[in-house]
Amino acid sequence: MDDLRTLLTTLRAAAVARADAAAASLAELVRARQGSNDDDEHDPEGVTLSSEWSRLSALSDAAADELGRVDEALARMDAGTYGTCASCGKPIPVARLEVRPFATHCVACAQRLGR
Repeated sequence: MDDLRTLLTTLRAAAVARADAAAASLAELVRARQGSNDDDEHDPEGVTLSSEWSRLSALSDAAADELGRVDEALARMDAGTYGTCASCGKPIPVARLEVRPFATHCVACAQRLGR
């Protein structure tokens, strides 16, 4: 279980770093565009403001989603329920948790649920 906690902690740090980087890039994008009347939507040579905003927002959302899943897994670990299937109550194989550390269902239940 210590190896899995280390994996989750590493994934958490990476998600925080990605979220911070996306937030910083979004803030820089806003600062760079303040007071500008450029019509970037019709600039054939550059990436549009809206597409860059969408890309950075998607990166931020993905990092926040992963951070939430990691925090939930760590909370289950602290509560002693990590590695137990939420459907059938059987243990989730360690090999599955190594590949999908956020897994809440064993393989059989995940297949049945389409996850």
